[in-house]
Amino acid sequence: MNLHDYIGNKVFYKKILMVAVPIMVESGISNFVNLLDNVMVGRIGTEQMSAVSIVNQLIFVYSLCVIGGVEGLSIFTAQFFGKNDHDGIQATFRAKLWLSGGVSFAAFTILILWGPELIGFYLNEGSEAGDLAAAQGYAEQYLHIIFLSFPAFMFIQVYGSTLKACGKTVIPMRASIVAVLTNLVLNYLLIYGMNPNGLAIIPPMGVKGAAIATVISRYTEMIILVIWPHRHHNQAPYIRGVYKTLKVPCKLIGRFARTGAPVLINETLWSMGMSMLLQCYSLRGLDVVAAFNISGTITNLFSIVFFSMGDAVAIIVGQLLGAGKQHEAMDTDRKIFVFALFFSALTGIMLLSVSGLFPGIYNTDEGIKLLASQLICVYAAFCPMIALCHCSYFTLRCGGRTIISFLFDSAFTWTVSVPVAFVLSRVTDLDAVLIYLCVTGADLLKMMLGLALVKKGIWLNNLTE
Repeated sequence: MNLHDYIGNKVFYKKILMVAVPIMVESGISNFVNLLDNVMVGRIGTEQMSAVSIVNQLIFVYSLCVIGGVEGLSIFTAQFFGKNDHDGIQATFRAKLWLSGGVSFAAFTILILWGPELIGFYLNEGSEAGDLAAAQGYAEQYLHIIFLSFPAFMFIQVYGSTLKACGKTVIPMRASIVAVLTNLVLNYLLIYGMNPNGLAIIPPMGVKGAAIATVISRYTEMIILVIWPHRHHNQAPYIRGVYKTLKVPCKLIGRFARTGAPVLINETLWSMGMSMLLQCYSLRGLDVVAAFNISGTITNLFSIVFFSMGDAVAIIVGQLLGAGKQHEAMDTDRKIFVFALFFSALTGIMLLSVSGLFPGIYNTDEGIKLLASQLICVYAAFCPMIALCHCSYFTLRCGGRTIISFLFDSAFTWTVSVPVAFVLSRVTDLDAVLIYLCVTGADLLKMMLGLALVKKGIWLNNLTE
């Protein structure tokens, strides 16, 4: 084994970090503020925290549908950029507008018609913690306001994904920083209210305040992302004239559909699979929903370091493939895998060190805090496996092997993970932590499959030819 095949030089890591660090900062700040938001709502009570968690799980499905659609098209954006084809970038931009608009309209319709029923799907008797009726009411209040953020989210993803695929990762990072700081300040003011000297300038709004803050922050981020490229044509030349027409060339629609549709379907089914897993866990009671909300908040924050390596694969390796540099793409991909493995191990150690402390900042039952701590420990133990699965997925996808990545990701979720959780939650008396351990452990098979597919090199394709 040649060590240089797996470890890069300073120039290599500088290149990787120039792409990954802005994404890490953007995601890190966003997740940190989400953590603070979560704690703010969590300090009101278990019902409010669980209500927001349930609605966010439903919104998560919508978000992943939009993100999956635009990222599927960003496979082409990155390769067109590597080829210096501005017309191709414009075509993918317009296709993103149509796709994200259609998904947003469909999600709005479904949640308007069946939102209360979907919320009730997660509210099950199984523990003594929490008032289910109160949680249902808080969740519906939050949902009816959060709808207003859909148009902003759509444009954030269209512009943000295009800028990132073209190497401009700092701009989305800056927009995210402004948005999350806005969200943080507004959350504090609107959730708890502003009452100096008994004047009640801003009344406490609870979960409604959290929803309003999220909507305002989304539009703040959208405005920054939309304005920047239109005022910097020299750095984003493809944006000039992008709205002269919304037509997408017919010769490209088929190519976009063949490669991008599996990504959209994959993200949709995967997010629905994650929602189904939470529903299986929720059969053990409202305290389990609250515990997963607490553990997910901290694990998402810590995992952005190695998850950003997947984005680095999509951008850097995708551009190399578009430029016809297949050998360099293979070498870069292999070294990113090793880099991600190293950081994921560090992440697992850090998570274990805070697993007993973090749940203590929530205003909830001691049993829920203990449960959340145990869930964090399970996730920490599997961090290296999760990182390798993530990088494998993005490697397969950046080379256009989206059908294979679909089978690897969401198909695995629905044929292995969901059935395991479904059976264990309904047939056995295992507690939620043991069920979660079994479901997560099953992904070891997925990891081995992903590494085998990446090693075979079936993803080394230039999609711009």
